[in-house]
Amino acid sequence: MALEIKINGNSYQADKGEYVLEVCRRNRILVPTLCHHDSLSGLGACRLCVVEVNEGNGNKVVISCVYPLSKDCEVFTESEKIKGIRKTILSMLKTRAPEGDRLASLCRMYGVEEDRRFTVPKSREGSSAQIQLASACILCGLCTQACAALGTGAISTVGRGVVKKVSTAYGEPPEDCVGCGSCAAVCPTKAIKCRETKKIRYIWGREFDLLSCQSCGRFFATGEEYAFALKKAAQDTGPLADAPPLCDTCRRKKSADVLAATFGVRT
Repeated sequence: MALEIKINGNSYQADKGEYVLEVCRRNRILVPTLCHHDSLSGLGACRLCVVEVNEGNGNKVVISCVYPLSKDCEVFTESEKIKGIRKTILSMLKTRAPEGDRLASLCRMYGVEEDRRFTVPKSREGSSAQIQLASACILCGLCTQACAALGTGAISTVGRGVVKKVSTAYGEPPEDCVGCGSCAAVCPTKAIKCRETKKIRYIWGREFDLLSCQSCGRFFATGEEYAFALKKAAQDTGPLADAPPLCDTCRRKKSADVLAATFGVRT
């Protein structure tokens, strides 16, 4: 069932159950986010994507990434009220996480200046990586969600209130980590550092040897990551212990070649 949605005075079509943020993004209407990622379910943690919605009984402020549409309505993404709320949210996030280019860019966009009302105690304990993480982490939850979705659960949030943080078990290099770098890839403030040399990946205080693709020779994944992927794939397709290490590009090419040979298509 199609719904008629008016956003900032312009009319658009939407499906019942679609989230407001999805409709805005599909129609190229800017709504800033930090904790949202297309490949993960909405968290509504950063609250930055707030908008005003009027479904016939007055305006209300909602979190657009987790608010499903159920009827025709009007949406305001940049009202004075919403801009004021975003400025307050950004002030708090900036106080907690002063490092990070993306957050700084959003603060400039909304004219956010230092607000001394918000103070967060900073810990200088732990490894340099943990201190760096604390200075840029906004506790959006994307990294822990990505790690849990992968199935390793090597990192999690610990503590409560102003001392809550993302950490490994006991703050030690995590044994369950496979070095895939998914947590760093989804981090919106680049708080989680993942770096590589030609053959080694460094993350969470650990070093991981990288495997080279048997076809093209490019280093593409850690040994632990590849073994973990084979183990998960084997649960659906049977044993894959003898599968040669191939990067995504070569694996897709091999699959295409197999299909072409099966159906007699020349490549």
